[in-house]
Amino acid sequence: MTTPVAERPSAKPAIDESELLRDDLTPLIRGTALGARILARCTTRVRVEGDTSAIPRTGPVILAANHISNADPVLVGAWLTPRLGRRIHWLGKKEMFDWPIVGWIARNGGVVPVDRAGADVEAFRLAQRVLEAGHVLVVFPEGTRSPTAELQTPKDGLAMLALRTDATIVPIGISNTDKVWAKGRFLPTPGRHATMRIGEPFKVGELLPPGIARKSAKTLATTLIMRRIAALLDPRHRGAYATGASDADD
Repeated sequence: MTTPVAERPSAKPAIDESELLRDDLTPLIRGTALGARILARCTTRVRVEGDTSAIPRTGPVILAANHISNADPVLVGAWLTPRLGRRIHWLGKKEMFDWPIVGWIARNGGVVPVDRAGADVEAFRLAQRVLEAGHVLVVFPEGTRSPTAELQTPKDGLAMLALRTDATIVPIGISNTDKVWAKGRFLPTPGRHATMRIGEPFKVGELLPPGIARKSAKTLATTLIMRRIAALLDPRHRGAYATGASDADD
């Protein structure tokens, strides 16, 4: 027999993305960033280099960083949140929002849920919405942690995102976190040092030759972005972009 509509379990309320796309810093976000800095400093010697005051305080911004450790997002969020004075948005799996406590923190901490069933398309759509709304988004162009701690060749997603939204890109080079929090370790290794270098903000569309074909534009834009990140890294992390990293601004 068909279950009457009134007796069917009510569906979970849909997540209102508009409530997640905000620029303000709540006490939760400030407190989480402060706690992360304190914990990081207890185990790691962190050095931040570069002019963070040059990062735009309004409009769409992509924080584009290499990814070699679980410590990378901790450094980005903990140190850049108070310096920017803006909420940093992250893409996270939708299931996270159903977890007790973690779900509440995600919902109120700048995480935008992605449905893993259509991960790539969904992630791109949501990332574009964050930027079109004029907010800050963290992107790891390689998509996942590098297995060798060297820059890997990424897909063209970041370049497409930057070209479509005209967002300002801030290249970030993170070095030595693979030794701080090695893959497979439950906790960081005390006493190690890590460096996060902030590069000069730029708009990739302004660096492309006039009239360049769309496909060529994506490929060239990706190379330009990755070279700028590589130029901020210790040499051992540059990998496929070691050549050309020194003249990334030419």
